[in-house]
Order: sequence, then C-alpha cells, then structure tokens
Amino acid sequence: MKIDVFPHILPRKYFERLLAVAPPGLALQKRMSGIPVLVDLDLRFTMMDRWEGYVQVLTLANPPIEVVAPPATSPDLARIANDEMAAIVERYPHRFPAFVASLPMNNPDAALAELERAIDHLGATGVQIFTNVNGRPLDQPEYGPIFARMADRGLPIWMHPARPATFADYAGEPRSKYDLWWAFGWPYETSVAMGRLVFSGLFDRHPGLVIITHHLGAMIPFCEGRIGGGLDQLGARSDDPEDGRALGRLQRRPIDYFRMFYGDTALFGAWHAMESGLAFFGADHVLFGTDFPFDPEKGPGFIRDTIAAMERMRASDVDKAKIYEGNARRLLRLK
Repeated sequence: MKIDVFPHILPRKYFERLLAVAPPGLALQKRMSGIPVLVDLDLRFTMMDRWEGYVQVLTLANPPIEVVAPPATSPDLARIANDEMAAIVERYPHRFPAFVASLPMNNPDAALAELERAIDHLGATGVQIFTNVNGRPLDQPEYGPIFARMADRGLPIWMHPARPATFADYAGEPRSKYDLWWAFGWPYETSVAMGRLVFSGLFDRHPGLVIITHHLGAMIPFCEGRIGGGLDQLGARSDDPEDGRALGRLQRRPIDYFRMFYGDTALFGAWHAMESGLAFFGADHVLFGTDFPFDPEKGPGFIRDTIAAMERMRASDVDKAKIYEGNARRLLRLK
C-alpha cells in the first residue's frame, strides 16, 4: 500500500465558506477554481484509481485559516473544515484512512480546544500548522501549549510552509517577483521555522514530538555541512548575546535536533533530492507524500512522479516499505 500523508483537499462546504469570508486580494477563486480536484471527490477518485493500493491521509490546502479569517471567526472555519474531512473519511475509509485537523492558530485558546475536539470526537490523526502565524514565529510562547499537547498525545504535527508573494525578496519592492516567493521562499521559510523551534529548546522539552515537515525538510539535508559545524559556533561571530545563550541552553548539538524532524517525499519527482533527505533523516523519519494535486496536470502528475522517484531512489526494499506505508501506520496509528 502507498499511504500519501501530504495530499491536499478543500471540502466543498468549507470551500464555499472560504470564498464567502476571504478578504479581497487573496485571489482564491481564480487559483483554486483552476484545480477542481481539490473540491470534486469523483474526479479525485478517478485519479487515485490509476495506482493500485494508493490511499490519502487528508490535509487541508492553502491558505492558512488564520490568513482568511480573524480570531473571532477562524474557529468556526476550522470546525467546518475538520467536520467535513471527518465525514469524508467516515464515508470512504478504504480511500482515506485518516485526516489531519486544521487549527485557528490566530486564536491559540480556540486552537487548543479544536485540537482536542478534532482528535477526541472526530478521530483526527494529528494537526496541521503552518511555518508562521500571520508572520509570527512558532517559537512564541502562545503556541507552546499546541506542541506540548501533541507531544503528550504522541501524535504528529504536519508543518506546511507559508510565505505569500507580498513578502518581497528585496527592500523597497512591493512583492516577490517571478514566483520566487514559492520556489525558493517556501524552502527557506520551512528551514528557518525548523531552526527557530530547535533553538527554542522544543525537543529538549518534548523529545518524542513528531513534526512532519513538507518537502523533506526543505533546505536542511542539502545544507547539513553548513548547519553542522556552522551552528556549533553560534555566538562566536555575533554581537547578540542571545545567540550564545540559545546554544548554551541546548543539551545536544544543533544538527542533532534537526534530525529529530520528519519529512515527506513531496519533492516533485526529484529522486536525487529524495536520496539526500533519506540520508539525512534516515528511513524511519521519511514518509510518502506527494503534494497532490498541485502539479501542472492538476492531480496525477505528482503521484506518478513521486512514485517514479521512489522506485529510482537508491534504498533497500525494507526502507521503501517503511516510507510507503510502515512509518505512516506507526506514527499515525492507522488500522
């Protein structure tokens, strides 16, 4: 079986509500209406059926709920999303073995309550968060209870990058040009979020916490050499005393904490990058994920390309079985 842990969906009822409440400028209707498989289950089934034994653990697609709705109404939007994903899983368990809850992170108290409701009453197998909350880093104290609660429950956190085109690459420019905010900005965003969590001492407080990073840890595996020796010197080349204090608080080398993250195989068919991620994280920390349906074919391309990369990647059959199925069953507690 191939268990895709990072495909995306916009349940129809949620999508309609999203369009109704989204602020001007998000261009949701234009972008998402061009990918009908996000909403249309029958079309999704047709694409999924091309690969025998292929199933999906549902995760909500961009944009983050906190970008769409203010703190007063984001909890209602999260409830609709989670209720609808739970209903889809209940109706089609042979296609969707589980779903991942979304949280209204701009309302931390409501996010914690929705976490409990989604897991205890809807059967969610974890929660999805983004790499920042409307520009606020995840190492801020108000988000600590989310990480603590998931560590206590022993269920994963899915971490998806969030960086809009309005985040300019150079000072004085109004936007990032040429889609570079996505092509390069998202890997950078993910990597920085991982680093901030590392230096916050998150894994010292919660050594068993499971965080599944989208796109196989982004820049981290490729930059292992820079991260390793470079971050061992933190504070030695800086005038900011916080750098040295942060390093001194950690119980291990920084590079060791980066290996505690998990990653999915959503690399758009780049088998050589997949090998790099596997070498860095190890087979027990890599899960099969495709980023369906955000490919030029709007659906089947990323499934096909990711499976092809999996087959081409130099790894043992035992390791590939862990990535395709075993790790998901273990971490997500799938039947």
